[in-house]
Amino acid sequence: MPPSVDHIRSVTEAYLARRPHERNTLAALFSALAASDDPTRRKTFPTHVTCSAIVIDSDRRVLHIAHRASGKLLAPGGHNERDDHDLRGAALRELHEEAGIPPSAVVPLPGFEDVPLDIDVHSIDANPAKDEPAHQHVDFRWVFHLAAEHAVTLQADEVDAYEWRPFASAASPTIRSKLALLP
Repeated sequence: MPPSVDHIRSVTEAYLARRPHERNTLAALFSALAASDDPTRRKTFPTHVTCSAIVIDSDRRVLHIAHRASGKLLAPGGHNERDDHDLRGAALRELHEEAGIPPSAVVPLPGFEDVPLDIDVHSIDANPAKDEPAHQHVDFRWVFHLAAEHAVTLQADEVDAYEWRPFASAASPTIRSKLALLP
């Protein structure tokens, strides 16, 4: 069973307890949570929940992968699946699928075991090939430290390349700013 509305709401409120100034930016999420459709389903429009893994190595660099669908360098992540029980688990599954890094090779940063580093709302262009209108993703971005050296093994059908970038060069401006605050 995918992450429940109660779970998503609880994680969101824990996040907002740390960042109350971001509540207005999450209006689309609260609308999706109030609707009758499953907010974790890929075909729930105009807004659905996704999850990403922000992985930091021992040199304080962040893993980025080149997604074929968007052509962008992003953190490993994507849509929830029916077998995902919670949001953090969905991010770990995506990390393993897209980059070949198993959950056993990473640990949450202290203080971020149950709260994401970032929740980002971004627009996705329409994709007629998948019968998807323009919509929004509410991406729960979980932060992990690479605890055991592990080679990146890309999922060839979805991912083209990867690179490790210093915090200051992270692709997402919100991730850059939040990583800069880490000790």
